[in-house]
Amino acid sequence: MASYIIRPARIEDAPAACTILRRSIEELCESDHHRDPRILAQWLESKVPENVAQWILDPNNRVLVAVEEDTMLAVGAVRTNGEITLNYVSPDARFRGVSRALLAHLEGIAREFGNDTCYLMSTETARRFYFSAGYEQVGPPEGKFGTTSSYPMRKHLTVTPSWRL
Repeated sequence: MASYIIRPARIEDAPAACTILRRSIEELCESDHHRDPRILAQWLESKVPENVAQWILDPNNRVLVAVEEDTMLAVGAVRTNGEITLNYVSPDARFRGVSRALLAHLEGIAREFGNDTCYLMSTETARRFYFSAGYEQVGPPEGKFGTTSSYPMRKHLTVTPSWRL
């Protein structure tokens, strides 16, 4: 049983969420940035507490965090159109199922918004994870944040009948 909870992000979560984003990119996404300072600078440029706070406040976003006691483990976001824009886990929580649980919550919110499809841009690092979660690649890799390995992916969401809940 998971010892963490997933809940909506609050404005006061912005600094810790920013730390998760930056650590995940720097420490887990080496196959994408190859420790290239130029790529890292581009990718990390928007990952500041002020921007994360704006993402939390944006009415077209739902930002979630996974927390265990007083420690944030992961942060994710989905837009009202079904686009998953964030799904980052702390290096300290990797391989604990946190990202998969967070993804399931984000997909559920996308369904609540009336979407039958979620889409996202995957890193090289996360691509196998998304394939295992039922996503398919829908185009060639694109450049994002100075990388050449951002993969457009989508997943058709299934509706769970209420009698099966």
